[in-house]
Amino acid sequence: MNATPIVAVTMGDGAGVGPEIVVEAVVSPDVLAVCRPVVIGDLGRLRQAAAIRGVDVTFHVVEDVADAAHQDGVIDVVDLGLLPEDLPWGKLSPVAGDAAFQYIRVACEAATAGTVQAICTAPLNKEALHAGGHVFPGHTEMLAELMGVDEVSMMLSTAKLKVVHVTTHLGLIDAVARIEPGLVERTIRRGNEALVRAGNPHPKIGVAAINPHAGENGLFGYGEEAEKIAPGVEAARADGIDAVGPLPADTLFFLAGRGDYDLVVAMYHDQGHGPVKVLGIEAGVNITVGLPVIRTSVDHGTAFDIAGTGKADVASMIEALRQAAELAPTSGAMSSSQGA
Repeated sequence: MNATPIVAVTMGDGAGVGPEIVVEAVVSPDVLAVCRPVVIGDLGRLRQAAAIRGVDVTFHVVEDVADAAHQDGVIDVVDLGLLPEDLPWGKLSPVAGDAAFQYIRVACEAATAGTVQAICTAPLNKEALHAGGHVFPGHTEMLAELMGVDEVSMMLSTAKLKVVHVTTHLGLIDAVARIEPGLVERTIRRGNEALVRAGNPHPKIGVAAINPHAGENGLFGYGEEAEKIAPGVEAARADGIDAVGPLPADTLFFLAGRGDYDLVVAMYHDQGHGPVKVLGIEAGVNITVGLPVIRTSVDHGTAFDIAGTGKADVASMIEALRQAAELAPTSGAMSSSQGA
């Protein structure tokens, strides 16, 4: 019996680079060595993408993920057939936005049923998603709602730096208002669980402050570090988690980048995203922690400007699939705990 996990791979927005990077990534030897991917998308678009990328492959259409054959040189596809054959590449489309949602919905149903051990998503376009009738800030919030989870965290991962976010898609003022000790503690716990699952039994976690110099004893801000962050760190530490903070964010990211910390807990979106993207957006992987199964994604968008040209870099998609496999339980051994 093949013990590698089955990963549902959603095609993303069909007008973007998703179909191209998916067809190339799922036949990569590096991917097939660690998991069994099943694509959820549109067969016609995937065929077009394979022709654009020069990928010589056979497609096997299945009604359900459980029916996948997992044969060499074959891409198993749950074909929803939602896109017109003449859908333009690189153009905003409500039809493509709705289809991207439907791919995610089917993947979540498979995960809930236990037929896949992880989900790996190609990028969607938020404007197209909204135009298609699905108003979510992004993948993370959509996955949480579809899988009935109240709270999840976004983690960004590169070879040099891993960052989990206390808040994400909120304006800065709203983000600061949202931060409170319980949320900080739960975010630390989710990040710690993700790293433990990935094989690091005792991660060292640095927790960023909100204000410059971590508030410098009240000189900057209104005591947010002491009120909103420190109690959450202490609660995590009391349970044996090696968390330190709140620390000045600029210094913390420098220290984490040189290897002093395994994970940074960022307080808001750009505090965490900025340093990761400086390291190279094509190398980053977006991980949702707190769902019943692991979910990973490329850390780039639909790239409408190069969609359909064959120029999109597949490296991040391959890495997203590799990390999905690394963090997922094997088939038939689904963890009953809420994991990374």
